[in-house]
Amino acid sequence: MVKVKICGITNEEDALKAAILGADYLGFLVEINFSEDHISRKKAKEIIKKLPLEVQPVFVTYLKKAEPIIAIAEEINPSIIQLHNDIMIEEIGKIREALPKIKLTKTISVIDNNSIQEAKSYQNYIDFILLDTSSGKKKGGTGKIHNWEISRKIVKGVKTKVFLAGGLNPDNIEEAIKKVKPYAVDTNSGVKKTKGKKDYKKLELFIRRSKNA
Repeated sequence: MVKVKICGITNEEDALKAAILGADYLGFLVEINFSEDHISRKKAKEIIKKLPLEVQPVFVTYLKKAEPIIAIAEEINPSIIQLHNDIMIEEIGKIREALPKIKLTKTISVIDNNSIQEAKSYQNYIDFILLDTSSGKKKGGTGKIHNWEISRKIVKGVKTKVFLAGGLNPDNIEEAIKKVKPYAVDTNSGVKKTKGKKDYKKLELFIRRSKNA
């Protein structure tokens, strides 16, 4: 059964609702101030403390240096850190050394066949790869789908588990899973009601259809 990550969690009500509906991972955009779903580390810490044990909190960051990433992670206590920007493998190594119990995800923007090689270049240093859509300067979080044929090749070609993101919603999730066969799927805007708030009907449909696909 495919795992489900709901990203852009900003409040306790949405977090607990997603957990009740069967989400496996919840993503927190900590101090990503250009995102309308950003959250302070203090607020993220409060919500993460209240999550059921079976739900894994994911600290999403655009930071490129290990030191500030480690500092936030030590404060909020996530299960996973999602590295959403270009980050040197040396910096990933520093995070790994400082926080051996926390798993690492690296986001790859699926653009063309070169993205397959990029995914492979990280596979020995991280636990998961997350495939997203880039648009202009945005490396992900665009709400747009990308070429699922390339995503499928990445899923087949890397030895790490793969999360599929990028424009996923209740209407296209079954087709996406069928084509790409990812380990997990990830959505934010596809289940959104307004800024910082989830639509519970879409949330329920997305999770149910993902799990039944």
